[in-house]
Amino acid sequence: GVPFDASAGPVVDTGSGAAPFPTTTGPLAYRGQDAVASDIRNLKAALRPGEQGFLTAIAPGSAARVRNEYYATDEEHIFAWADALREEYRAIVDAGLILQLDDPSLAENFDQISPEPSIADYQAFTQIRIGAINHAVAGLPEDQVRLHLCWGSWHGPHTTDIELKDILPVVLKANVGSISFEAGNVRHEHESVAWADASASGALPDDLVLVPGVVSHATNVVEHPELVAQRIRRYTDIVGADRVIASTDCGLGGRIHP
Repeated sequence: GVPFDASAGPVVDTGSGAAPFPTTTGPLAYRGQDAVASDIRNLKAALRPGEQGFLTAIAPGSAARVRNEYYATDEEHIFAWADALREEYRAIVDAGLILQLDDPSLAENFDQISPEPSIADYQAFTQIRIGAINHAVAGLPEDQVRLHLCWGSWHGPHTTDIELKDILPVVLKANVGSISFEAGNVRHEHESVAWADASASGALPDDLVLVPGVVSHATNVVEHPELVAQRIRRYTDIVGADRVIASTDCGLGGRIHP
């Protein structure tokens, strides 16, 4: 790792031997028009009448975790990604689909920084990434934008994960209509209390839809239906059934027994 600096510098030092790792070496610009148009066509063709589809797209903060050799600061690099990705976001929303911004960087950056930052410094660091999201989705209907928050889907102890309560006040500043988050794996299942506290304090927007993971990607054991129901009820008890969509912690493909 590298010394923590909330205003500039890379989050992860890839080292001199990491030349094959993607690197920003010039001005960023979007060139995925054909690819996203193909994804949209394929998904819409597969949807049945009345079904609402969603497409995932990387959020600026996670995209900017590549090495930067062009932009003067970390923040400038992140906002350049926001400008480049805005075109993809608009294409997904204009197609009538939900845009899901996948941003593991919001939580996962914490244990990749050495030495470990203070919570206040990390919140300031994360606010830049939330600001980039808000810049990128400006003008898009919030009810078609969902933010996916997670601690990475790698299999391991996760004992160095930052706690949800320490980043939720910053994450809730994102201009999105719903938030998808890990609520089923055993390192974060207990954190429903953080959402309850945010609701009780008035920090939780009245129209925010919660999309908790009620099935985990971190175990081959199939959760009992009653356990899944209990996980769902934890969140409907906080915001009501009309503001909860049951989901999975993260993607399951390649991670668990078929």
